[in-house]
Amino acid sequence: MAKEKKIFVCSACGATTGKWAGQCGECGAWDTLSEQAAPKVAPRFGGYTGALAAVQPMASVALDRTERIGTGMHELDRVLGGGLVPGSVVLIGGDPGVGKSTALLQVCCTLSRSHKVLYVTGEESPQQIAMRARRLDLPQDGLLLLAETSVEGICAVAEQEKPAVMVIDSIQTMQSANVQSAPGSVSQVRESAALLTQFAKQSNTAIFLVGHVTKSGDLAGPRVLEHIIDVVCYFEGNLDSRYRIMRAVKNRYGAVNELGVFAMTDKGLKEVKNPSAIFLSRLEEPMPGSVVLAVWEGSRPLLVELQALVDASHAEMPRRVAVGLEQNRLAMLLAVLHRHGRVATYNQDVFLNVVGGVRVDETAADLALLMAVVSSLNNQPLPQDLVVFGEIGLSGEIRPVPNGEARLREAAKHGFKRAMVPAANVPREGIKGMEIRGVRKLGEALAMVGGE
Repeated sequence: MAKEKKIFVCSACGATTGKWAGQCGECGAWDTLSEQAAPKVAPRFGGYTGALAAVQPMASVALDRTERIGTGMHELDRVLGGGLVPGSVVLIGGDPGVGKSTALLQVCCTLSRSHKVLYVTGEESPQQIAMRARRLDLPQDGLLLLAETSVEGICAVAEQEKPAVMVIDSIQTMQSANVQSAPGSVSQVRESAALLTQFAKQSNTAIFLVGHVTKSGDLAGPRVLEHIIDVVCYFEGNLDSRYRIMRAVKNRYGAVNELGVFAMTDKGLKEVKNPSAIFLSRLEEPMPGSVVLAVWEGSRPLLVELQALVDASHAEMPRRVAVGLEQNRLAMLLAVLHRHGRVATYNQDVFLNVVGGVRVDETAADLALLMAVVSSLNNQPLPQDLVVFGEIGLSGEIRPVPNGEARLREAAKHGFKRAMVPAANVPREGIKGMEIRGVRKLGEALAMVGGE
């Protein structure tokens, strides 16, 4: 009997190799290679026996408008790009206890009033799901429950029931009979997701997949899983905080980096209609190191508070800590502040924090970051009604950012009277009730707040 051939697959990038190694040769990740059976190789030519697909010009393809399915949560619809697309596969990942299953159970119970919905659970029993629904006072009449971990069995039941929406909780518990490995392994997760995606496209069923995350916050399983599916969303938020943030990092049907804000209550997740208001719960008296930043998340502006604490360092290497911001960019901006603003922090510990657990990835936070650092260093508070945004280059120039006028209008709506922005972002007609100051160099911005 011929010996079964084995290969080693990287769980981070999906690369394969014939020998085990401590480090993946493709992506450089350590301890990510796992053993599995090699797939059987089909003949290169002449092995296909099915009917050939028809080739057609792109201009002749009919563009039928697909009606999206409203989930009953406006914030979730915003993250998905306007609603759930029939035939799409959405992966929702997050830390344990952050609210993934709770949110999807609320969506399923709401959708079951107008659509046929099937909730497949591989981690909990139907009794546990029903107990949670009763505790949250959710409608339970139309929702169908299935406790199953076999992907082939799930597809067979779904083909018989023909649901419009199906939830798989979770993909790490699913297994396929075509793969001889334990549930949750790289090969099982990849094969299960591929079969469910194929079923979704053929039956036009919208599928939610619940995914676990690793200690580093990435989705567990192979990275090729993210390439197979249509939408990838992350649930963010500390378990000791009542607010949860859902962010889309991949979306074939809408904008990426779209943001949805929810509040965890005793009756489940509730939408936050005005996210800027919850992130601006500041003290009545101005405090040094605090400034309001206008960021752009997906398709809307968002106002968040940025705090800085600068203190004398007694260590050989001063600390640079950024929570909600990029650590390397903080070090770069402090160097720009020293070179072009003549403000030294080489003997100071610098701590940055974005209030509310929001993560800011765009460069529009550069100017607000340095203004907060200078305010804390000089122990001089910034005005409470001031909003700041702008990108800073290595030469100390203040560069414009996209959607500047929309950010200013969002700030004016919340009562801000002053703004410090790049000169190129100053609106020609201005904004009623707001004094807007445009700056071109870092020195101009420091002069306005008394930092130079």
